Amino acid sequence: MALTGATKKMNVWQLTMLVAANMLGAGIIMLPTKLAQVGTVSVFSWLVTALGSLALAQVFAQCGMFSRHCGGMGGYAAYRFGLPGYYMTNFSYAVSLIIANVAIAVSAVGYGATLFGQVLTPLQVSLATIAVLWLTGTLNFGGNRRTGRISSVTVWGSLLPVFFIGTVGIFWFDPALYRAAWNPQELPFFAAVGESITLTLWAFLGFESAAANMAVIENPQRDVPRATFFGTLGVAVLYIAATNIMAGIVPNADLLRSDAPFGLAFAQMFGPTVGSAVMGIMVISCVGALLCWQFTLSQVFKSSAETGIFPKIFARISQRGVPTRGILILLGVQSVLALMTMDEYLLVQFERLVDLAVVTNIVPYLYCMLAAPAVLQQEGASRKRVLTVGMVAAAGFFYSLYAVYTAGVEANIGAVAVLFIGYLLFETTIRRHPEQVQYRLQYEAI
Repeated sequence: MALTGATKKMNVWQLTMLVAANMLGAGIIMLPTKLAQVGTVSVFSWLVTALGSLALAQVFAQCGMFSRHCGGMGGYAAYRFGLPGYYMTNFSYAVSLIIANVAIAVSAVGYGATLFGQVLTPLQVSLATIAVLWLTGTLNFGGNRRTGRISSVTVWGSLLPVFFIGTVGIFWFDPALYRAAWNPQELPFFAAVGESITLTLWAFLGFESAAANMAVIENPQRDVPRATFFGTLGVAVLYIAATNIMAGIVPNADLLRSDAPFGLAFAQMFGPTVGSAVMGIMVISCVGALLCWQFTLSQVFKSSAETGIFPKIFARISQRGVPTRGILILLGVQSVLALMTMDEYLLVQFERLVDLAVVTNIVPYLYCMLAAPAVLQQEGASRKRVLTVGMVAAAGFFYSLYAVYTAGVEANIGAVAVLFIGYLLFETTIRRHPEQVQYRLQYEAI
């Protein structure tokens, strides 16, 4: 069925690019600087997180094939946990996206400031972050297809530099530099691996975004699994190769001081002009990733509002099918958060946001891993498939618990506060009027 105008939806290629853009642009550009604190021993963290993320991605892919509920991850959780699971999954995921968007905008500001040789005050960083947030949020007013087209282009701004470092960069690789950066803090092995689990998982956040955008996909049962699994696998290979090769190109001490590590790496290989050019295209890519995340955030609020668990204003759409009022409200919330997290050091602000975003984002993963066998069983999957997916879900569940453990006390306290607020909202609003919530909706293949 051909779709036109506001009803046009994303195809599988655009969806895969959206997933890749969410992961690549958001997760990688500041990561080498932070990993330099841990050292190249973090390669083991990458391997653990890659396996854990692929397990999670595979479960989401299977749920996407069988689930007939709306609401992405909340719809999956509802199969086992009903309305409370649906609400808490969508609430915690929505909050994590709000936090993550501010962290991504901070990354873009850091690269932009380095590109133009500016040293920004904390207030200037926050104001620039707010400007980036509003730019990317309002760009989504053009509709679903425009977001898909823009992300299909901007993703290359991260993909090409990361791919180049991960492949051709081997010719500049110095094993002595890599060995010297192995464990600069001389931490015990398991402590060093755990130190960077949260950071590496942050880089993979986004593989679930295909499920979160099911309502605007041409054929969700077919396309969500493909985009989720292959997008995650490809990005995992690039991440591991690029960050480890970079550690053998740039001295660890230089990475620690950089707000734009990929630009620094290219400057080391080809000179400052090329380094500046790479910084420029990675800023564009980061903005493209944030555009996708703003889109995903608005869709999570829109689908939740349509089922009755969020205020109806988030479900109101423009002639182009865009929830413009909801986007404006969310931009206001993100702006307040950007001001609240001001810090003298950009990396500290980034790290604080990342840790909290990761832990709140893990809550939906835990719900979905526990609910996955019920999704398949209730939708008529074979017993063998149910058992297989159940074992993979168990691996994803225990990996998620490990990530929560390694995130630290401050992030976990913040996440508990978010969940407590969500619980209070559920008890005071949804619990009193459960008949207003309709999450058992079915998609029709187009």
